Amino acid sequence: MSTDTSASTTPKKWSSAELAELKQTNKPKMTTGRVVLYVFLTVMALGWLFPVAWALYNSFRDYAYTAANGYVSFGGFTLSNYTNAWTRGDFTQLFLNSAIITIPAVAFTLFFSTMAAFVLARFSFWFNLPMLILFTAANLLPQQSLLIPLFRFFREVGLLDTYMAVILVHVAFQTGFCTFVLSNFMKALPKSLTEASLVDGAGVWRQYWQIVLPLCRPPLAALAVLQVTWIYNDFFWAVAFLNSGEKFPITSGLQNLRGQFFTDYNLLSAGSILVAVPTIIVFVALQKQFISGLTLGADKG
Repeated sequence: MSTDTSASTTPKKWSSAELAELKQTNKPKMTTGRVVLYVFLTVMALGWLFPVAWALYNSFRDYAYTAANGYVSFGGFTLSNYTNAWTRGDFTQLFLNSAIITIPAVAFTLFFSTMAAFVLARFSFWFNLPMLILFTAANLLPQQSLLIPLFRFFREVGLLDTYMAVILVHVAFQTGFCTFVLSNFMKALPKSLTEASLVDGAGVWRQYWQIVLPLCRPPLAALAVLQVTWIYNDFFWAVAFLNSGEKFPITSGLQNLRGQFFTDYNLLSAGSILVAVPTIIVFVALQKQFISGLTLGADKG
């Protein structure tokens, strides 16, 4: 006896009226609490965006015009602020200095943290928990409290006034946080992945490099965006360990745009926008992976 299953396997074709009715049925009701929430989120979003929008607007305005007509005015638009900020701030060299510091620091931080997280997540040793506590506890120390010991150490070993000193400090401080995040993610991965590869003869390095690490792209992208932002915007350690002005990162370029007796805030706004461009590019390039990394596990009950 045969049964015709074509009716059950063929997907139903919804008409436009049915789709509109279904959409209207699933539409959340606008309660008072939801309206208050939307208003609150809108106000907060505008509050966060206003300083950036205001700086962007004034970066295209001439200082003489705003001095005569005030900042709450319209007109005096020019592109000279960006060219002047780039040349006066020596942004070409400063961007290069920031790249020399940021790229290796982020790369080494993520590389070391993935190896440490793999050990913490995949192997059961008695020092796993103390190791994780040691990594996370180091982030609770005020960085300023270690300034003098680190300064003396780098001076003794000959690393003072070098990029390597700044890179090592960033790697040391950021590895703990990244290890904590990645270890939690790796613990959620099925252990059958590494167990099957172990049966096939894969060693520890191959399990880490070819099996676990490719699955960590979302959290690595999220951490990469955060690390680039934190290390790129840092100026404290550069001031502490770099004596030569030509080695300073881009964050020092804004200081070069300040005058001795007055400050051209339009020029400073243009410089601020230029400084922020690399982090915006990194976020846009890794936006999809960044959001995926932040929402990992959000749908698990």
